[in-house]
Amino acid sequence: MLLTVTHITRYTFDTPVTHGLQRLKLRPKTTHGQEVVDWIMDLTGARTEADYHDHHDSHTTLVSIAPGADEVVVQCRGTVRTSDNNGITGNHTGLMPLWTFLRPTRLTRAGPRVRALVEDVDADPRDPLEFLHALSRKVAERIAYVPGATDAKTTAEEALTAGKGVCQDQAHAFISAGRLLDIPVRYVGGYLKMNDREEQEAGHGWAEAYVTGLGWVGFDVANAMCPDERYIRVATGCDYGEAAPVTGIAMGGGDSRLEVRLSVGEKVLGQQQQQQSSAGGQQQQRG
Repeated sequence: MLLTVTHITRYTFDTPVTHGLQRLKLRPKTTHGQEVVDWIMDLTGARTEADYHDHHDSHTTLVSIAPGADEVVVQCRGTVRTSDNNGITGNHTGLMPLWTFLRPTRLTRAGPRVRALVEDVDADPRDPLEFLHALSRKVAERIAYVPGATDAKTTAEEALTAGKGVCQDQAHAFISAGRLLDIPVRYVGGYLKMNDREEQEAGHGWAEAYVTGLGWVGFDVANAMCPDERYIRVATGCDYGEAAPVTGIAMGGGDSRLEVRLSVGEKVLGQQQQQQSSAGGQQQQRG
């Protein structure tokens, strides 16, 4: 599948910024199951200071905000060719050892709610793949998908207590539970082509668990499936905080407002591909 992405992030400040830095994780890279055909990032009100791969091997761009700017716009456009590998990303790469993905973080630290969740999973932990599929279903039961119910600081325990959240919260609960059983699990941020629309409010997040003999395997709790050719992986980390598309600091500027415009579509080449795409099911998806 040939996917096209247009992602515009706009920050508007009440007063001019005197100094600011932003860390951008918006550029996908060619990995198992996807090939970046082209990708362009345009900046307004900022300039690139460094491009590098971080400790999780995610492409990272460090930008500085122009002194006096009252608006910063980051516009990404690109095309990525994807394939369906049944959610399997493959062998572990990068600088971080697998045990890194066993340690708790502030967002994924297990408490009584996560421990109760693990105890209620009706599957044998000695079969990791079977258990992880059952865990994904259980998380979806315990955390209803409710946009706007949480924010980027909500922990797995808090989402389970509230019984509602978004894909980020479901992924964090899945990660926290998997780590209790000594299964390395990580967060993945990226894009998802929806079946019913191209325009979206934000990117998507899911989890990957390391299964011996298979490598990293993806689990999208929000959509009750393993990632297929509609998914584009951009960044990974121990939780959302390490894979967030934009983080940063700014001095001055007063209050700021964030506007995100995202479009993920398919570039169809020929009538046969168009017919195959339209026959691919119309199940409503969650971003």
